[in-house]
Amino acid sequence: MRPDILNPLFTETDALDGVGPKLKKPLEKLGLTRVRDLDYHLPERFVSRRVVGNLDEAGEGEQIVIRLAVTEHRSGRSARAPYRVLAQDSAGNILALTYFGRASYSAKKLLPVGETRWVAGKLERFGDMLQIVHPDHVVEEGGDTLGQLCEPVYRLSEGLTQPKIAALVEQALARTPELPEWIEPRQVEKEEWPAWRDAVVLAHKGENATARDRLAYDELLANSLALMLVRADNRKRKGQPLRGDGSYRAKLDLPFPLTGAQKRSISEIEGDMAQDSPMLRLLQGDVGAGKTVVALEAMLIAVEAGAQAAMLAPTEILARQHFESLRRMAEPTGARVALLTGRDKGKAREATLMDLLDGSIDIVVGTHAIFQDKVSYHNLAMVVIDEQHRFGVGQRLMLASKGRRAPHVLAMTATPIPRTLTLAQYGELDVSKLDELPPGRQAIETVVMGQDKIGLLVDRLAAQIAEGRQAYWVCPMVREMDGPEEIAAVEARFAALEQRFGRDVVMVHGQLAPEMKDAAMERFASGDAKLLVATTVIEVGVDVPNATLMVIEQAERFGLAQLHQLRGRVGRGSEKSVCVLLRGDTLSETARERLALMRETQDGFRLAEEDLRLRGGGELLGTRQSGDTPFTVASLEQITALLPTAYDDARLLMERDGGLEGPRGEAARTLLYLFERDYGVKTLRGG
Repeated sequence: MRPDILNPLFTETDALDGVGPKLKKPLEKLGLTRVRDLDYHLPERFVSRRVVGNLDEAGEGEQIVIRLAVTEHRSGRSARAPYRVLAQDSAGNILALTYFGRASYSAKKLLPVGETRWVAGKLERFGDMLQIVHPDHVVEEGGDTLGQLCEPVYRLSEGLTQPKIAALVEQALARTPELPEWIEPRQVEKEEWPAWRDAVVLAHKGENATARDRLAYDELLANSLALMLVRADNRKRKGQPLRGDGSYRAKLDLPFPLTGAQKRSISEIEGDMAQDSPMLRLLQGDVGAGKTVVALEAMLIAVEAGAQAAMLAPTEILARQHFESLRRMAEPTGARVALLTGRDKGKAREATLMDLLDGSIDIVVGTHAIFQDKVSYHNLAMVVIDEQHRFGVGQRLMLASKGRRAPHVLAMTATPIPRTLTLAQYGELDVSKLDELPPGRQAIETVVMGQDKIGLLVDRLAAQIAEGRQAYWVCPMVREMDGPEEIAAVEARFAALEQRFGRDVVMVHGQLAPEMKDAAMERFASGDAKLLVATTVIEVGVDVPNATLMVIEQAERFGLAQLHQLRGRVGRGSEKSVCVLLRGDTLSETARERLALMRETQDGFRLAEEDLRLRGGGELLGTRQSGDTPFTVASLEQITALLPTAYDDARLLMERDGGLEGPRGEAARTLLYLFERDYGVKTLRGG
């Protein structure tokens, strides 16, 4: 049970003054449903303001606070024209306070002619006139004058304003209790970190790296501790030792001999599965490194030992693809492979369920449907989870309920993960790495070209299609959005390419209905369609050996790991493949370096490390990978800098300081509940 001391922090936001049904919706969009969420909704930056007596003392682009007398209101000639309020400073200088859209209604109330107001905002020039566009604060003289001179800027959603969110944070901080110290005392002393509550308050009041680091460390410590508890609990639980006799595996007819990395990984898995405690292992494999073959070998060990195995995929498309390739590879062995998804209905579904229950199905592949309550197994003893980053620790634990005993679990990811993040996300798992490519996999030529060459590229694409080849075209957005930047959109690109290639083009993106998405994917996979225009939904799992060209539009908007994943969709057959990175006109230094690295190397593990180094916490647009980190407070830099220490501290608590017993242990329980890593506590008896 959650400790009582945390109850004020888990109070719903509608208990705060001013939060009704109307305000609750935009708060929910930001994930702000409780007091603790507001505490951890840290400012993105701070605005420092200077009080000036008149405009002659201020510089253009400066954030100022100034006393002004309102002289005139000027409305525009159309509804879209700006609404300007003219005002005068103490020296007689004229300043325009400029409003757009509905904001002009509030200007009429806030700034009556003849009155004096304190105004805060950014001083700019428009033509020959100085102006402040949408002032941040307008306050009556004698009222609560200037707001804060160092003001937090929070992430917002539609329906929220900075003053509103700042007021709610103030209420949340007032309700925030002191909590016991869970960090090792010498660590607190060494870093000169404030106590937890002081750190939360300081992080909202101004730039304070020490307070922010303390809060990030708390989150990393909670995560490390939870994963260690899960791991320790797993080792205590009884699994089913599985020792295969090789009878099924000997009949496999693989297209390539196994690489050294595949043999090593299979040997590690075989050793784990022979133990009493259930295996928890992560198989990291670069694009095309042959993870599926390793997974099949692991599942056949279970079949040889008289048990069943299951493979869980995050999407139906991926499940069907895995089913086809596993069925094809397993055919010579005699192992029976079946598919079960949420779409299966009626008699066919019933027959599959009966066959799982009586043991006549050896391996089942599917989506979450394979773990629904109505699905029972004869003897499920081995589970493979594909694209592990889509499944959290809680779901990994849920699998344990489906076997007579806890099944062996092999988690797989095609995204090479830097060592630090592996520790952060998968600290309870042992890790096997596939860092060699099978023989026969060709290098993919990577070309960077400007957007102005798009006509030549389409001609090259036409030649590819005429030769019977297939291609992908990836865009960052689904549809065009109003905004200062033009972002390439799938729907617009599809419409343009459809005019040239007609029925040969299909489109896939995340907002399509599942059946439309599946139909388009099936047309492309079967070769009926020659060009697939898509967003990054095709990042993982699509396997079409005949596709030899990948075009990634506005490639600078993607992270290295994502570009590498997309490039890996081609180069799967015997023909030479090309990946074209179409870049925009203006590139940051980071984007240039990223594209240069893509040309230079195809080593996913190196690219993952470089991606982490290049991204830091700064350039987030278009670079955040799905499942990057399970953290809301800790930035990538903080994870890199603080995680090893937090991990060691967690180990010290478990091994030297009595785990969750004793005074520090009690404090650590509070920490786990605070960060909702209480699945760690629940692994303890009586937790």
